[in-house]
Amino acid sequence: MTRELTTAVDTAITSPSISPFFAIDLLYDSPNELYLWTGYGNKVISGKTYGGIGNLISLSSVQETSEISATGANIILSGVNSEILELAIQTPYQGRVCNIYFGVRSDYSEYTEVFTGYMDQMNIEENPEGALIELVVQNKLVTLERPVVRKYTAAHQKSRFSGDLGLDFVASIQDKKLNWGGKLEVSSTKKKDEGDGVVVVEGDRGAPVR
Repeated sequence: MTRELTTAVDTAITSPSISPFFAIDLLYDSPNELYLWTGYGNKVISGKTYGGIGNLISLSSVQETSEISATGANIILSGVNSEILELAIQTPYQGRVCNIYFGVRSDYSEYTEVFTGYMDQMNIEENPEGALIELVVQNKLVTLERPVVRKYTAAHQKSRFSGDLGLDFVASIQDKKLNWGGKLEVSSTKKKDEGDGVVVVEGDRGAPVR
């Protein structure tokens, strides 16, 4: 997937020196969203307050190809405080969105989203110096590799669309006998000659059988 760089980022990366930053959105269920960046102190970027974690955060290389393939990313947080550790342990995270941005400090308002995916696995190691959290994030394309289990039942349909009656009669037609392209069976008939020795049987539905 092609990503466009902002003017500030494009200019900065062609300069002799550059002061970049990364910002990460860990979108746990509200109100537990976590915003971190690779600087110090709090920084408001596009209306969101990111907590600085400095060099205690590291990212794996982010790869994207022209092919439709799901490549992920790894995020490692070291020396995290008890607040972040408690959030990681107690808050459901699988399937929640993670966004990774790249920008330059000359203009914090201009940055580029370099990866977006779903939080998948979390490994936590605790030691005297603090906790280390490794988070594995899967590309959103990984959903294409997972089977979608859906049932053609009224109950399943209503669980997704309340009040939908589209599948209410599925069960009743399971063993129903239908005539398709064959002779029509009728409950009441009358016969009449149509000439040339052909007898036409007219049923309740008005469909003749010759």
